[in-house]
Amino acid sequence: MAQSEKEEENKMDFGKALEALKNSKHVAREGWNEKDMWIKAQYPDEHSKMSVPYIYIKNPTGMLFPWNASQQDLFAEDWVIIE
Repeated sequence: MAQSEKEEENKMDFGKALEALKNSKHVAREGWNEKDMWIKAQYPDEHSKMSVPYIYIKNPTGMLFPWNASQQDLFAEDWVIIE
């Protein structure tokens, strides 16, 4: 299998990306302009101020903050797992 075919095979829609998040994976969109960005799910524990799970993003400078999906993100099919 050619490299480009393998890369295409690894791309997912947001539903599959959400399943990966639920399994503690980091995911990102190939279409994001900045590199070194990813999102991950956070599950609160006894030390958390939050009481429900949420998704956060790491930006290229290393800052972490809550993430809200855009319409484009929800319908994109270029989500990948970051190893």
